[in-house]
Amino acid sequence: MLINHDTRCALDSVVELVNTAAEGDQPDDLMDVPALRRFVERNSVSDVRGLDERDLAAVRAVRARFAEVFTAGDTRATAELLNRMVAAAGTTPRLTDHDGYDWHVHYFAPGASLADHLAADGGMALAFLVVAGERERLRRCEAPDCRRAFVDLSRNRSRRYCDSRTCGNRLHVAAYRQRRREAGESAATGVGPQR
Repeated sequence: MLINHDTRCALDSVVELVNTAAEGDQPDDLMDVPALRRFVERNSVSDVRGLDERDLAAVRAVRARFAEVFTAGDTRATAELLNRMVAAAGTTPRLTDHDGYDWHVHYFAPGASLADHLAADGGMALAFLVVAGERERLRRCEAPDCRRAFVDLSRNRSRRYCDSRTCGNRLHVAAYRQRRREAGESAATGVGPQR
């Protein structure tokens, strides 16, 4: 699947935003305006002016709508969620070349709030996946103690974990240890492993 730089950046921002929500033992990572500023800086979100508590509340509301997209039951439900989000953001496509990047499209209106900016650009990036018939690439980690969102951009759509180095390795090591325990128990009792 060919995804351009801007769409990839928008998808990455959406995923990071969704994953800032409190989940299990993980606290909410967008508790205050400084945390929101750090999110903006990490994601190199352009055209962001002063941020305040209203921006924080609006971005958290957009985060909740994006989270719904990751759990939507089918393509029609996903499309309806995205249509509402993009329309509410006042999407205004325009060509731009800024900060050393070649020409690309921004979907947020000039002077838009951060929440509208994220909803427009992120909503359109997700819409491109739907149009390409790739909605199933929007996933949640399969590790039992992790439900972080991710976009599976692997060639064969086989990614199962938010991060193979953490969740994937942790589960593979646990499965290996379980097999070793079973093999040790089988050897001690003289009974082969059960299949």
